[in-house]
Amino acid sequence: MPKTIAVIGAGLGGLTTANLLVDRGHKVVLFESFARPGGYTAGFRRMGYYFESGTLSFESRGVFEKMMADLGLTGRLPLVPMKMRMVSPYFDVVVDSLPVLKAALYEAFPGDRAGLDGYFREIDPLIEAMRPLVKEAIPTQFEGFAQLKAMLPFVLAGPRFMLRRRRVKGLTIDELAAKHFAPGTPVYRFFTGLGYPKMEVLTQAGMFLVVTEDYWHAQDGMQTWADLLADRFRDRGGDLRLNAPVERILTKDGAAVGVVSKGETFLADAVVSGCDYKKTFLKLLDDPSIVPAATLEKIRDAALSEGIFTIYLGLKMRGEELLSKMKATSVGYMPLDRDVDPEDAKAADHFDKDGFSLYSPSLINPQLAPEGRSSLMIQVVAPAHWQDDWHRSDPAAYRALKERVRDRLVARAEAVVPGLGTAVEFVDAATPLTYERYTGNTDGATSGWSWNPKKPFYKGGAIATKVATPVRNLWIGSCWAGQIGGIPNAIGAAYLAAKKIGR
Repeated sequence: MPKTIAVIGAGLGGLTTANLLVDRGHKVVLFESFARPGGYTAGFRRMGYYFESGTLSFESRGVFEKMMADLGLTGRLPLVPMKMRMVSPYFDVVVDSLPVLKAALYEAFPGDRAGLDGYFREIDPLIEAMRPLVKEAIPTQFEGFAQLKAMLPFVLAGPRFMLRRRRVKGLTIDELAAKHFAPGTPVYRFFTGLGYPKMEVLTQAGMFLVVTEDYWHAQDGMQTWADLLADRFRDRGGDLRLNAPVERILTKDGAAVGVVSKGETFLADAVVSGCDYKKTFLKLLDDPSIVPAATLEKIRDAALSEGIFTIYLGLKMRGEELLSKMKATSVGYMPLDRDVDPEDAKAADHFDKDGFSLYSPSLINPQLAPEGRSSLMIQVVAPAHWQDDWHRSDPAAYRALKERVRDRLVARAEAVVPGLGTAVEFVDAATPLTYERYTGNTDGATSGWSWNPKKPFYKGGAIATKVATPVRNLWIGSCWAGQIGGIPNAIGAAYLAAKKIGR
């Protein structure tokens, strides 16, 4: 029986959910508060330069290819493998494989050979146990017999994976590093600085695997992906409403029955939230009392993934010159000389000491910059409420702080790209407040909930996906359905939400 469905948010999760639901014969209206679809997987152009809004790359090509095939979009979004160079005062290596990275670390830290042996002795079995799984489409993306067949690799590899996972379950990368290296040393800072702060060891193991074997850029930019999904949704009869923020989720007798957008009531048989989980329940729900008070408190207090500060640069520098300096399309710079606490909002020197990453969209595709020019993005983890909440209440002080951080990071990036400052002809920057404004994510959270296993929102850890909510007929169709966010989990949640709503 066809249903009327309201989907909130045209990020990747919302776009995928909406497409899957319209294919099931439902009437679907997709509400997006911004002028274009995409959320964190969007992009924009300035002065002829294209930049990614936030997300630069993603893992799990198998999940991507299955989704694109199901939507009839195979081959419409060419991918380019990510090539990462890692730089510090101790090493400089293009990470073509995990053995190459290991060799660089052993050469850089000869006095820590025993610690490196011990660290990799614990993490290598996890990597090998995950290897048969990470490149596969996930069973959630299939139905019927095909789902049983898709589960086979997971069934075969599952016991070994669960056995090895049990040894480090709930262990953070800081705790594992402290077992093998002295805290405060460069090698300790290296391992604790990889990925999200204090994330689970299991997640770091997966990161080692995907970064070296299964990490991808969209050749034409992430916005192309969002536009493909949006156009496809419209072509299938879906109703995409841009510049249409949802103001309330309507409920009756404990169930979601519609939404209000721009003062207009839209009644629905089900509502799918592809937006911020906290705002869904703490700001949009018309009657929060239908949710137990303890659950609302848990949502309010739940820890989020970190935000980022991003700088967008248009350069008077040919691509060949930029590549000769970067030596790869992506660079991770790690000074390793001081401890960094990304939760310390009072650390005035945070952006003087934290590592940063560089990425050039135009080195992936020269058409993403004017002829003879190149583009560059600088990103660094940013405390959400840094320096009195980024001076949120004082626009002039906010702009001055933003510009000071921007200029400092551009100057620091000269360590990788000499002459960078004099080549800049366009510059802009985004703080966690910028991301909160454009994506709706509380504190500009980049990936939903916290990656720290000590601060879980969901039980079940990194592998759980839960699209049901305390409100009947209100579903989660985005990365917020799992403790660990990211594009593959957003896609998995979209498939599961569409299945739960049914035909």
